[in-house]
Amino acid sequence: MHQSSVALMGGIAGFTIFLGLPVARMRSIGTRTQGFLNAIATGVLLFLLVEILGHANASVQGSLDGLSKGDVRSFGLLTGLYVLGLAGGLLGLTWFNRTFRGRGALQRLRGPGAAVASQSGVVPDARQLALMIATGLGMHNFSEGLAIGQSAAANALALTGVLVVGFGLHNITEGFGIAAPLASAHDRPSWGFLAGAGLLGGGPTFLGAVIGFNVVAPWAFVLFLALAAGALVYVINEMLGVCRRLNSPSALAAGMLAGFLVAFGTDLFLTYAGA
Repeated sequence: MHQSSVALMGGIAGFTIFLGLPVARMRSIGTRTQGFLNAIATGVLLFLLVEILGHANASVQGSLDGLSKGDVRSFGLLTGLYVLGLAGGLLGLTWFNRTFRGRGALQRLRGPGAAVASQSGVVPDARQLALMIATGLGMHNFSEGLAIGQSAAANALALTGVLVVGFGLHNITEGFGIAAPLASAHDRPSWGFLAGAGLLGGGPTFLGAVIGFNVVAPWAFVLFLALAAGALVYVINEMLGVCRRLNSPSALAAGMLAGFLVAFGTDLFLTYAGA
C-alpha cells in the first residue's frame, strides 16, 4: 500500500467529522435521536476497542516465544510500550479534560458522539467551548490516525479498512458533539468557523495516518494501537454516561448492539474481500 493511499484513508476518516457540524446551524434536535446516535456510536467503539486490543495483544504474546531463547528485551519492550500506550491514551485525555473543566470551561455536558454538549440551556462562550471540545477530539483522533497508518504499514488491510470505516462513522457523531453547544447559542456560527473547528478535530487523523505509516516497527505497532485503545477507553466511558442520561435501558442496549453488529459486519466483509 502506498503512502498516498494511506493519506487518503486518513483524510476520509477525519473528513467525516464535517458531516455532523451543520447541526450547529439547527435549533431543534430530538433527545431520542441524540441518544440513539450516541448509543450506536458507543457500540461501534466497543467493537473497535476489542479489535485494536486483539491485534496489540497478539503482538505482545508473540514475543513470549523469545523468552525461551533468552530474548527478554523484546518482550519487556513490547509489554512496557503496551502499558505506556494505554496509560498515555487514557490518562492524557483525562488530564486534558480535567484541566479545562477545572477552569470552568467545560460544564455538565451531553450530546451524541465522543464529544459532549451542554445540558443547561445557553453556554456563555459557546464558540470557545466548541473549540475546546474540538481540540480534545483532535488529540483522540491523532491516535486513531496512528493506528490506521501502522496497521496499513503492517499490511493488516482488513484491520485498516475496519478502522477507517469505524473511525469515520464515529467521527460523524463527534461532529454532532462539537456542534451541539453552538446550536444552543443565539447567533448561528459561520461556515468558516465550523470548517476551522472541523479541521481542528478531524485533521489530526490525516496527520497521524501519515506518521503511523512511515514509522514501521513492532514497537510502533504496539505503541500506536495501545494509544488508540487507551483513548477509546476514555471516550467510551464518557459516552456511556451520556447514553444513560439520554436513553432508556432498552434503547441504550438496542443502539449499542446495532453499532457493534454494524462494525462486526464491516470487519467480516473487509476480511472476506481481503482474502
